Amino acid sequence: MEKEFLTMNKAVYDYMLSVSLKESESLRCLRVETAQNPMSVLQITPDQGQFLSWLVKVLGARNILEIGTFTGYSAMCMAEALPPDGQLITCDVSEEWTDIARTHWRDADLSERIELRLGPAIESMQAMLTSGMQQHFDLVFIDADKGNYSNYFDLGMQLVRTGGLILIDNTLWKGRVADEEVQDADTNAIRELNTHVFGSDQVDISVNAIGDGLTLIRKR
Repeated sequence: MEKEFLTMNKAVYDYMLSVSLKESESLRCLRVETAQNPMSVLQITPDQGQFLSWLVKVLGARNILEIGTFTGYSAMCMAEALPPDGQLITCDVSEEWTDIARTHWRDADLSERIELRLGPAIESMQAMLTSGMQQHFDLVFIDADKGNYSNYFDLGMQLVRTGGLILIDNTLWKGRVADEEVQDADTNAIRELNTHVFGSDQVDISVNAIGDGLTLIRKR
């Protein structure tokens, strides 16, 4: 008998949130504000945010690197879960969107835990390696331009410690990765990333149907 798969419709999703989501008021306010942004699709879902927070706590993470900030919701989810002396570095190219983030981080008293680095993320990651931050991070979260996903993964592997996690968002890409008729640049870049990660003998992986697909990668 073929296995049946759960259909995540709005009713099921709303029920799931009703029995699981414990969101701070600071996070809720940022999420509601971002929902008014024409680019709000770039924000992770609240269940993803809570999952990130849970992973930070389970891992006992103290140092986190995020690639792709947008308005700062995912950074806030993870920073709230850090111990008082924890640090999160987040990289983005947009001053406009990250200005929104910084306002909410300040209001939530998280500014000291979060360091924003503006500029191309590849340059920021390479600068970290040059400054001696190899294996510095417990967790790396990648949610940025898809064309550079494989580059971000390769650099992240150098920056994350052995036993640490790399999380990559959008790896199922609304199912387009499974449709051979879809051949746009972003979809192909995600396919290449998925194949690249799967072929690595340096990692343990788990691809999860959370949000738009979230791949968990443990560095061996």
